[in-house]
Amino acid sequence: MRIGSSIGMIAVGLILALAVPFDLGTINLQLVGWILAVVGVLGLVASIALARQRRPVVTPRQDVYPPDERY
Repeated sequence: MRIGSSIGMIAVGLILALAVPFDLGTINLQLVGWILAVVGVLGLVASIALARQRRPVVTPRQDVYPPDERY
């Protein structure tokens, strides 16, 4: 799950949990909204944690290419 989809899931979940006034009878929209919001927050934390992992820095070797003697 990417950062944008996590934020979208949080937004949809909070809209369902806090702003939708009607009930469908068998489906509790407030509970579904809170579940979506929590899953979105967990996905956001996971995607930020994975994005912040340290990547090895690879520097090119300087002795591979011969020096340019045109100048």
